[in-house]
Amino acid sequence: MLDRASICVRAGRGGNGSLSFRREKYVPKGGPDGGDGAPGGDVVLMATRQFHDLSHFRHKHHFRAADGGQGRGANKRGADGGVLEVQVPVGTEVLGADGVMLGDLVTEGQRLLVARGGEGGRGNVCFKSSTRQAPKFAERGLDGEELWLTLSLKLLADIGLVGLPNAGKSSLLAALTRAHPKIAAYPFTTIEPNLGVLSVGQGTAVIADIPGLIEGAGEGAGLGHRFLAHIERTALLMFVLDGGDGAADWSAALDTVRGELGAFRAQLLQRPALVVVNKADLLDAAGREEAGAFLAGLEWPAASLLVSAQRGDGLKDLVATLAEVMVSAREAQAPAASAAAAATVLRPADARLESFTVARDGECFVVRGFQIERLFAKADLDNEDAVAYLQQLIERAGLNDALRKAGATPGDTVLVGAQEFEFA
Repeated sequence: MLDRASICVRAGRGGNGSLSFRREKYVPKGGPDGGDGAPGGDVVLMATRQFHDLSHFRHKHHFRAADGGQGRGANKRGADGGVLEVQVPVGTEVLGADGVMLGDLVTEGQRLLVARGGEGGRGNVCFKSSTRQAPKFAERGLDGEELWLTLSLKLLADIGLVGLPNAGKSSLLAALTRAHPKIAAYPFTTIEPNLGVLSVGQGTAVIADIPGLIEGAGEGAGLGHRFLAHIERTALLMFVLDGGDGAADWSAALDTVRGELGAFRAQLLQRPALVVVNKADLLDAAGREEAGAFLAGLEWPAASLLVSAQRGDGLKDLVATLAEVMVSAREAQAPAASAAAAATVLRPADARLESFTVARDGECFVVRGFQIERLFAKADLDNEDAVAYLQQLIERAGLNDALRKAGATPGDTVLVGAQEFEFA
């Protein structure tokens, strides 16, 4: 099971605007008719239940959307770049390169825009005016956004089986469902979560067998944070104890597991919980009496039972208890799930053209500002008419005055985004 993957997404580049003039017989001085370039395609992540883990990203890490089409003459606009949908399993968290969460995909069909397509360039017809009747320049399209994402899957299960290694969690999962986890008589047989589906009442419940926890797991010891994260979204916790141990060991095991859950997320201790003593087949009459007394003395769980996954003892009572407890557990979990599904990714609004900064870096001056960098990126600096138009815009924006105040003199090098020019 692959529950963490890194991918690179790249949105499509916007198409260039067209530099074209209408040329038809008997139509002298037809004027500019260059169409606009189209925007590049976006990259969108979509949650689906067709995948259960992130293994389809094991060998494919790069995803690129289609570029926007170039503008053409006769005012023809380019074709839009198609949106690229990348499917991820339900329960996937999306993190940026800096570790900041961009979104949490917890419902079927939920979509998250992760990379916007580049803007298309305007054709020369857009620059026609009373003083510029034959513009001989057009804009270039912009590159789409490109970024590395970390995908982290947290299982969406109704019931999470937790306990120390070799407590019989996998055996219990196999007895309750049609799952076939690996079962052996040594600790840490389970090294990745296993899922099974249990018929409960009129519906079903997904059970997740979480690998065994040890002391220090909350700080990353053993399997640590990697699998504790899968417990976060379970509506109900089922603590499984090894019936072959005594009451003192059961108490210590519960304290250890609950302590690690609390160290990882304190809210987990507020979840509805059941305590199950497994391997009742190993107990004699005195041992069963001791187990019954121990379970009766627990006040915090919603229910506590003695079962045997090997012989099937107590499993019917366990299923009936789960049917009762699951209703309230799901109701308690619903507000958190709906809040996560409604979460949106906030992006900063586009700044004004006048919003920029000028800083000296050695022998050159560096200009930073979203809109002004965008303006230079779209300009064709090899075209004299385009440069003249750009000069008008930056003069009105106050860039030249700002450079002079910063100490720039004619001949100095100025960097605006990826563009470099000589200050005049």
